[in-house]
Amino acid sequence: MDLKDCLVDGHDRIRMEDLATSAGWDKSLKPKYVAKTAENNQRMGELQDRLYADGHEGIVILLQAMDAAGKDSTVKHVMSGINPQGVDVTSFKQPSSEELAHDYLWRAAKALPRRGKIALFNRSYYEDVLVVRVHELQKGYAMPKRCVDMDPKEFFERRYRQISDFEEYLYENGYRVLKLFLNVGLDEQKARFLDRIDDESKNWKFSATDLKERALWPSYMQAYEDAINGTATKHCPWYVLPADQKWVTRWLVSEAIVDVLEDCHPSYPTMPDEQKAHLEECKAQLLATPKGKTVPDATA
Repeated sequence: MDLKDCLVDGHDRIRMEDLATSAGWDKSLKPKYVAKTAENNQRMGELQDRLYADGHEGIVILLQAMDAAGKDSTVKHVMSGINPQGVDVTSFKQPSSEELAHDYLWRAAKALPRRGKIALFNRSYYEDVLVVRVHELQKGYAMPKRCVDMDPKEFFERRYRQISDFEEYLYENGYRVLKLFLNVGLDEQKARFLDRIDDESKNWKFSATDLKERALWPSYMQAYEDAINGTATKHCPWYVLPADQKWVTRWLVSEAIVDVLEDCHPSYPTMPDEQKAHLEECKAQLLATPKGKTVPDATA
């Protein structure tokens, strides 16, 4: 398995039940892929530095997953090589009253980075076709009837179109949208929930509401399947990554981020000859200055 095996670009429809939650790799391979992830982290740092200096493209990374799939730990391990100055991290939690008073893409638009930076969305506007769909929250929206008084299938198909249009708009305005779904298995989620209960240092991660959401697993899988099929495109594909083996997931995520950074072809700005000549003058001044002395004021 490699990254291309996880790609969903809209060419063929996927079924969640057909997608692996584990790579099935022997644990003896773990040190090799932990090292590969570290190499990718270093490469990420180099490319991000160029991206920031270049300032022509921005990158939006979306992390979607069921509870306990490893989103937070993935961010911690994979983004360690990134300069925090060039990254904006946004966690999309339950929308506030102000956010509910705007269109559902409003808070995402507010969180977009300037070109040259990376935005990491921990969950995203896709919650509005996942949680909203599973819990039928659209029925309580303060919106005109023409916007909500319709069959749920039509309502969410509209949203898939709106999201695809939004992401294409971003692509056409200098942004790459990298969409990652960490596909954890039902049994592995159970094991991780039990670990959170048994390990006192992880108790804070567990909530009884996690079990209520787990009971809705089939509905969530259908919602994810329809959302991925409805929004996967050539310019803004999805990567559905097996998440049962965290060390494999982290390597695949690092591969995806390096790929999108390299595809931007970032480079350091080329200075005009006049500015290069000025740099040489500054260098000459520095070299001519004795130790313990400051550079003479050229304007004096």
